Amino acid sequence: MSDMRHFRRPALVLALVLAPVFAPVFGSLAWGLPPAPGGRAAAVTLHVVDAATGRPVAGARIVLGGQVPDDQVLETDVSGRGVIARTDGRAFIRAPGYRAGTADIAALPPDGTMALTPFVPKALYLSSYGIGSAALRNRALALIGQSGLNALVIDVKGDRGLVPYPSRIPLAIADGARRMTTIPDLGALVRMLHARNLYAIARIVVFKDLPLASARPDLAVRLPDGRLFHDRQGMAWTDPSQPAVRQYNIAVAIEAAQAGFDEIQFDYIRFPDEAARSRFLGAASQAGRVAAVTAFLAEARRQLLPYNVYLATTIFGYVAWNRDDTGIGQQLERMAPLVDYLSPMLYPSGFTFGIPGVGAPTRHPYEIVYRSLEMARRRLDISPKRFRPWLQAFRDYAFDRIPFGPDEIAAQIRAATDFGSDGWMVWNPRNVYDALPASASMSATAPMPVIAAGR
Repeated sequence: MSDMRHFRRPALVLALVLAPVFAPVFGSLAWGLPPAPGGRAAAVTLHVVDAATGRPVAGARIVLGGQVPDDQVLETDVSGRGVIARTDGRAFIRAPGYRAGTADIAALPPDGTMALTPFVPKALYLSSYGIGSAALRNRALALIGQSGLNALVIDVKGDRGLVPYPSRIPLAIADGARRMTTIPDLGALVRMLHARNLYAIARIVVFKDLPLASARPDLAVRLPDGRLFHDRQGMAWTDPSQPAVRQYNIAVAIEAAQAGFDEIQFDYIRFPDEAARSRFLGAASQAGRVAAVTAFLAEARRQLLPYNVYLATTIFGYVAWNRDDTGIGQQLERMAPLVDYLSPMLYPSGFTFGIPGVGAPTRHPYEIVYRSLEMARRRLDISPKRFRPWLQAFRDYAFDRIPFGPDEIAAQIRAATDFGSDGWMVWNPRNVYDALPASASMSATAPMPVIAAGR
C-alpha cells in the first residue's frame, strides 16, 4: 500500500501536464469515438451561432447522413455546441427562428462555427387554384413586394384532396387526385419564389381527402351503416389509423421537400369533428385518436430527415386551451415534440365559446391571438419561436358577420409580434388580400389592449 501511494502522486502530476496535449484524443474517446488514423480525432464539434448577434443557438437540430436508417440526429447544448461523430459529409442545421443551414463538415473553420440567419416568415396563403391563377398569383406577389411580406403558403395537396402538380405517386394518379394541374413544375415554382427571397411553405391537407376516400372505401371513415362518411361540407375523410393513408401523405411531403420547399405544413391532421356519425377501422377512443395523429407525425418526421426542411402542423385554436384532444386527436403536449412549428388557427370567428375573460371574440382579435399563444406556451414551456399562428383575413361567419379589415388584421399581427412568435400567416380562402394593412410590419406604436385575467 505504501508503494502504491508513492506511485500515484507522480502519475497524477504527469497526467495534468499531458492532458492538454492529448485532450483531442481523450475528448473523442469520451464520446465513445476512437481517434482517426494519424491521431486526428474522428469527431468535430459544431458551434451554431446567430449570424446577426454571434450568440449561441441552443437546441438547434443537427442531422447527418443521407439515408433515413443512417441519419444521426443531435441537438446543440446551451453553448450552441454539438459533437458530430464524423469529419466529412454534410450536416443539416435547423432551429426555429432561423433559415435552415447546410455545412460541409470537412470545410468547417477550425472552431467549427456555423452561423444561422435569423428569419421571421410573414406569409400569405394561396390555394392550388390561387397559385395557378396569374391574376391572383401576381397580385399576391405584388402585395408581398409592397408590404414587407416574405413568405407564401401554397397548397400542394388541397382541401378537396387534389394534387395540382405532376406527382409520380401511384395512389395520387389512381385515385383521381391528379385530374387538375395548376403547378406544371413544382421545382420551378419554388426556384421562382427563392429568386424573390421568399420562404416557401408547402401545405398538405392530410386526412380530409375526397378522392382517396372515394376510390378506396377500405381506407375511408364510414357511417354506422357502412356508407361513406361526408362532413358538413360534403367532404369524405380517410382513416388516420391506416398506414397506407399516412404513407400517401408522407410521399406528397417528400416530393415537396425534393422540390425545395423550406417547410412542410400538415393541415387537417385530425379526425372529423362529428364522432357520433363516424366509424373508424382503428381505435376511436381519445387514446386511439391521439396515437394515430402522433404516429403519423413521428413517421413523417423520420422520413423527412434526409431533407433540410422544417416541419409544421396546423391545430385548432381551442387545442391551445383544451387539456383533452378536443375530440379530434390533437393533444398539444403529444404533438409539440414531433414538429418544429405549431400553427394554431387563431381566427376569432372560430372561438365559438370565447375564451376566459373574452366573450365577444370578433371584437377582441388581439386578446384571442395573444392569450391563446401564451396559454399554449405556458403549457409546453417552450420558446415562442416554436409558434407561427394562422390569422383571420376574411369576414366573420359565426357572430356578427363583421368584415375583418386593416384594423382587425393589424391587431392580430401585433398580438403575434408582442408574443414573439416566429412570424404569422394570413388566411383568406378566396386568396384576396385587399384588406391587408398597408405595412406588414404593422404600427408598433399602437396601444396594446388591456387583457383581463383569465381563469
